[in-house]
Amino acid sequence: MKQSNILYLAVIILVMMACNKNNSQEITYDCTGVVPTYTKDVKPIMDLNCATSNCHSSSTRASGIDLSSYNAVKSFSSNSKFISSMEHRSGVSPMPRGASKLDNNTIKQVYCWIQNGTPEQ
Repeated sequence: MKQSNILYLAVIILVMMACNKNNSQEITYDCTGVVPTYTKDVKPIMDLNCATSNCHSSSTRASGIDLSSYNAVKSFSSNSKFISSMEHRSGVSPMPRGASKLDNNTIKQVYCWIQNGTPEQ
């Protein structure tokens, strides 16, 4: 009986390690041919999901973060937590708060915008 408990514990530990590894693994996106701009692609995402009232608007600035303008988003986009929070990675607050994770294509637009130097237009 003792040996079966050890086996059971080992299986649980392996499952937990696998889940934890997948949750913290960085997602990469292929930005080949994808050149989003803030005005056309990123601003609508921010306005709909981030820079809303009681969140990261210029008036509410939840956690001191304003995502309502190009300069504000560009400035915060260099923070590693920016994309990680959208991906709901461990160690960061998942964003949008209290909502489902944004779809991968939406996150890819923001990611590729950053990778392409955060062009405004």
